[in-house]
Amino acid sequence: MGPRALGNRSIIADPRTSESRQRVNEYVKDREQWRPFAPSVVESRADEYFVDGRRAPFMIETFDVRPEKRDEIAAAIHPSDGTARPQTVTESQNPQYYRLLDEFADITGVPVLLNTSFNDHGEPIVTSPVQAISDFYSMGLDALAIEGLLVEK
Repeated sequence: MGPRALGNRSIIADPRTSESRQRVNEYVKDREQWRPFAPSVVESRADEYFVDGRRAPFMIETFDVRPEKRDEIAAAIHPSDGTARPQTVTESQNPQYYRLLDEFADITGVPVLLNTSFNDHGEPIVTSPVQAISDFYSMGLDALAIEGLLVEK
């Protein structure tokens, strides 16, 4: 528990286009376009994407995104300054989320996902399966993975 989703109780999206950021802001979180999202990245590849990239598992440090990688993770970069507040992920820290990042990398070549907390604008982060299901149906989400199940609209 705590204020950061860190891959659990998270809304995740493809980080490769700014349209992903726009969709999550407008149709999912109902918030202003200038508000940035955070990228989750396989820890061993953090230095490929971030200047001085290193272990940063709690999304509390800001890094400059390497200019040559900005287009690859456009939705997860602060739109005004090219920085990001990444969460690095290891297999031992969060095996399921690591496998998801690794599979996304196998498919797209990008070991990064856009990550934001699972809550609607101005609401607290979800704290129970019942709240997660309720919020899922009231928000513009496509799918919900919860307790080993996949729910799709």
